[in-house]
Amino acid sequence: MGDIFANLGLGLSVAVSPGNLVFLIIGVSVGMVVGLFPGFGPAAGIAILIPMTFGLDPTTAIIMLSGIYYGAMYGGTITSILINTPGESATVASTLDGYPLARNGRAGPALVMQAVASFFGGTVGVILICAFTPALAGFAASFGPSEYFLIVVLGLLLLTTMMGDNLLKGVISALFGFAIAMVGVDAVSGAQRFTFGSPELIGGIYFVPVAIGLFGIGELLHCIHIGQHRQEVQKLSFSFMSKDFWPSIKDYTESKFTFIRGSLIGFIAGVLPGSGATIGSILAYSIEKKVAKDPEKFGQGEMRGLVAPETANNAASAGAMVPLISLGIPGSGATAVLLGALLMWGLQPGPMLIVNKPDFVWGLIASMYLGNVMLVIISIVAIPLFVKFLDVPYRLVVPVIVILCVIGTFALHSSMIETWLLVVTGVVGFGMKKFGYSPAATVLALVLGAMAENTFLQSLIIGDGSLSIFISRPISLFLSCTIAGIIIMAVLLRARRGRIRRQAVAAGLID
Repeated sequence: MGDIFANLGLGLSVAVSPGNLVFLIIGVSVGMVVGLFPGFGPAAGIAILIPMTFGLDPTTAIIMLSGIYYGAMYGGTITSILINTPGESATVASTLDGYPLARNGRAGPALVMQAVASFFGGTVGVILICAFTPALAGFAASFGPSEYFLIVVLGLLLLTTMMGDNLLKGVISALFGFAIAMVGVDAVSGAQRFTFGSPELIGGIYFVPVAIGLFGIGELLHCIHIGQHRQEVQKLSFSFMSKDFWPSIKDYTESKFTFIRGSLIGFIAGVLPGSGATIGSILAYSIEKKVAKDPEKFGQGEMRGLVAPETANNAASAGAMVPLISLGIPGSGATAVLLGALLMWGLQPGPMLIVNKPDFVWGLIASMYLGNVMLVIISIVAIPLFVKFLDVPYRLVVPVIVILCVIGTFALHSSMIETWLLVVTGVVGFGMKKFGYSPAATVLALVLGAMAENTFLQSLIIGDGSLSIFISRPISLFLSCTIAGIIIMAVLLRARRGRIRRQAVAAGLID
């Protein structure tokens, strides 16, 4: 316990420095704005803002980008409550009771309650991070190349959770990411691969232009395609000085156990790679409805139905940082982009990061607590201001974001090839979104592909070319058995779903 407080003290001393505080405020504020724009999401926000962090200290840069990540959870719920449009997939469950609350004339209490619930869930998540991250990192301290390769393979298995219902399209998305990761120089032979004689591609393709293209430009093009730029802007106004703006004592007392349940469910979902805030929020809502004595109230404007997913999605955002920092395993598109940012700054996630860079790790953790404090204040006091962002026509927002994307990408290395890569991947990202492919799977494969290749080759060199190195050590054997078990379980579940579907078709229940 003493070590935890000492580590937090170290982290706070880093997080409260003037520069880190300023960029933390910028990060969480931008995150809220990103969350306000439906369909945009934290992955796109992080990807677009990465070039803006060049020249900053690595700790400051990652604190700002992380602020965008969990800040988007706050902002995404505002549109869920006011216009029944979730800003991000993790806030979908918040529409179930958030929008009915607004229609019942309780938009103010709903907005304040979501801010309080988000703060509670995020705070619980940070507290649990302090307990779990060192323990997990201590376990992983004995990892060698073979263990790291198996961890990367475990991370790549997460691709199945990002592939949606169509496995073939998901596999194609992942293979596209692997193909991009192969560009550059072979780490063993030194031979150039897919560089087409261009010296700019010898060092490989950076994930930044690809991520900005797929998530940023691709999302914008898709929004234009579905006609979002032609939609009428809804005029909304609120005053936090009104007594009707605040939740009642009854709202808090009825939700007291909901705060705790949602936070724990969300954190567990966040720690489990591939689960994440979306599943955590839906699971928390479902469980809350099941344990309630009056489940018929849910969906009609029940405050507990808003508190449950809100505590869960913010606790999950914190929980997702545990495997990301300790093992280098991202569990979503947003954390995959964060992983790429860490690697870009020369920060290799894993147990040695905590040993070698304790000021960075604990500064980041402490900043998450401070960020949640800032967010609960901002989201209550500045709700009328943030709502005004919804008044800005989408057709005016699009060109500004596109210009920022192009300038940011070109500023990376002053490379026209990377700028054209941004344009190409933007068009590809639009096609992926339109036809059901997975940009998140592509980015995760791109980030982990090179790591998988390098650690695999290192393992073979150490093992004199024998694959037995992957089962010769206790941890390697455990990880190999875990991977085999996951694959077998996935095959069995898929076969079972296919059998159930065939039976339903035979019975005439579905086409």
